[in-house]
Amino acid sequence: MKLNAKELRISEPTKDQLSKIKRREIYIILDNILDTYNIGSIFRLADAVAAKCVYLCGKTQTPPYHRIAKAAVGTEKWVPWQYASSAVEAIAKCKVQSSKCKVIAIEQYPKAVDFRKVDYKEPIAFVVGNETEGVSKEALKLADEIVEIPMYGVNKSLNVMVSLAIVLSRLI
Repeated sequence: MKLNAKELRISEPTKDQLSKIKRREIYIILDNILDTYNIGSIFRLADAVAAKCVYLCGKTQTPPYHRIAKAAVGTEKWVPWQYASSAVEAIAKCKVQSSKCKVIAIEQYPKAVDFRKVDYKEPIAFVVGNETEGVSKEALKLADEIVEIPMYGVNKSLNVMVSLAIVLSRLI
């Protein structure tokens, strides 16, 4: 089915449509993400997987903000989100939701494993980090697993939103 631009961008779902969404035990934690287009795009990813909550941490811009709205195409209005002062606080909130919540940091790290070798069962929280500094050391210490995406070309990293999308695809 091919949709046109207007059909791709639902201005706002009805209450009935929203009530039919079965939120999954997926949490997405943004650890000081600075690029508002990344933030908006991550809201779209969260909507695509029916995530229970997006945690916007530290210096991460929160809605309403026009650049988030542009990339999110409205999803920031209906995807549940909360602000947390740090990724550590957000991880603690996820653990309150479910003590069995597995925390996965997506980061290039000496102890990281190939993302394809990890079991992704809900409840699960994904931590993605600042575009320059990565996931904070404090959040990495709390992660149950640290995963990375193998890079075979010259470039050694991917955009934070792209990395999250690749890992989230393991849940679909």
